[in-house]
Amino acid sequence: MRTAVVGHVEWIEFGKVDRVPKAGEIVHATEWWEEPAGGGAVAAVQIHKLAGDCTFLTALGRDAVGKRAHLELESLGPRVEAARRTEPTRRGVTFIDSSGERTITTLGERLQPLAEDPLPWDELASVDAVFLTAGDAAAVHAARRARVLVATSRVMGLLAAADVPLDALVGSGRDPSERYDSSVLSHRPGLLVRTAGMEGGSFETADGGSGTYDAVPLPGPLVDTYGGGDSFAAGLTFALGAGYEVPEALRLAATCGAWCVAGRGPYQGQLIAADIH
Repeated sequence: MRTAVVGHVEWIEFGKVDRVPKAGEIVHATEWWEEPAGGGAVAAVQIHKLAGDCTFLTALGRDAVGKRAHLELESLGPRVEAARRTEPTRRGVTFIDSSGERTITTLGERLQPLAEDPLPWDELASVDAVFLTAGDAAAVHAARRARVLVATSRVMGLLAAADVPLDALVGSGRDPSERYDSSVLSHRPGLLVRTAGMEGGSFETADGGSGTYDAVPLPGPLVDTYGGGDSFAAGLTFALGAGYEVPEALRLAATCGAWCVAGRGPYQGQLIAADIH
């Protein structure tokens, strides 16, 4: 099975704290680390762990952070194809509080792959499934050449500009920035998924079907919610590309989300192919 992600990277500094600081307050982290993350990167690593293959088309700065992000992402499995920008690679700071909830501040503009970049866009025509988190309208059209195209609802404006049919659209049912507006897209997604964390979520199909799905029990204590939603979307993309029916695809996606949040950072706990039953 061939897979790909078209999306973005952010270099994240993580700090585990008892609670997020109030205005003017100083808190001390009990653990801290840094690694490449962001929705595109997290999804690419998760899909590679399931499929054994994933090409990640992205953009990075020519700075030291961009070079490090490229190397560390490839060490996690995906083949990284990155356009280089003069702008610095976007960074971020994430607090993980004692409940495992993450709070994120991004630093700098998001870099995204463009269809004019010298990236292997033609390869997407022979890919089984693509997940998209960032790009321009022409990049979305290139991604649509794959057999299955799944996108995040965080980029509704981009999807409206591209005006292509989606096999699935996925996003948080609680985050206003991921709200689905049916008036924005001229093509109804084949599958619309709204996640609700530990409460499961809901779905609608283009033929008028709808329902809910249950969350999957965590394999251990909740450690860190960063990357849970992106791992869910990656699992959904893999499952639809592999030919799963909707209930089974949602079950696998929910399992990916549950496994992710039981590990530190976005990658430690992610589901692997051997875990799929």
